[in-house]
Amino acid sequence: MRCAVLGSPIAHSLSPAMHRAAYAELGLDWTYDAVAVEEHELPLFLRSLGDDVRGLSVTAPLKRAAAQEAHQRSEHVELLGVANTLVVDDGMLSAHNTDVTGALAAMQERGLLSGIRTARILGAGATATSMAYALSTHGLSRLELVVRDPARARETQQVAERRGVEVVVRGIDEPLTETVDLLISTVPEDVAGARSRELTAAARAVFDIVYDPWPTTLLAAAAESGLPTVSGLDLLAHQAALQVELMTGSTVDPQILLNAAMGELATR
Repeated sequence: MRCAVLGSPIAHSLSPAMHRAAYAELGLDWTYDAVAVEEHELPLFLRSLGDDVRGLSVTAPLKRAAAQEAHQRSEHVELLGVANTLVVDDGMLSAHNTDVTGALAAMQERGLLSGIRTARILGAGATATSMAYALSTHGLSRLELVVRDPARARETQQVAERRGVEVVVRGIDEPLTETVDLLISTVPEDVAGARSRELTAAARAVFDIVYDPWPTTLLAAAAESGLPTVSGLDLLAHQAALQVELMTGSTVDPQILLNAAMGELATR
């Protein structure tokens, strides 16, 4: 069977290293590749899949489009309109979101899941939407969305507000006026890194979704300040383990995937 990760850009993806490590652990003679696909190319790409394709991981900028293209959607995908996983079964595509459960598992592993009442998310794309929803299921009461374009925050804002969370949208250049329990960054290194000291000074814990470069300036600043952290690699390993289970029907220890990701990074 064949699987792959889709997105653009995609050459930096660690998903091939992780999924191949999972297949080796499970004794599966499967393949997993990285395929560059633009958003407008996704419908035709999905219609051209062969019978030997079992599953697809989906990353930016395809997560919302993937949800729309699926024949069936999990509860999280229906709620969020965001999918990071497509499973193929008899020509039918089912869409799933392992970012939500993967993020919760990663935070639980690092001891950060309880006591998060206030949060600040940098960015408001598909991943930010999943993170806002994940936190809303564990007691979040107030959320700041920090974005370049406030109009782009609307979908993420609506998801959180439907869960009873108070949401404030701020511009990326506005000063930070409050300290939050958790800062989550979904924006590139050049955006968050330049303000890393200011951002970490206004947070009690930091979750940086980005892992390129590794470690990020934001995570390094958080560590220097003695703040608890969750990394993009933690999330990547947990959500990928869930993807492997969806695609193969077998479970694998996320630590095996994390080790594979770290090994791949060490060669770059």
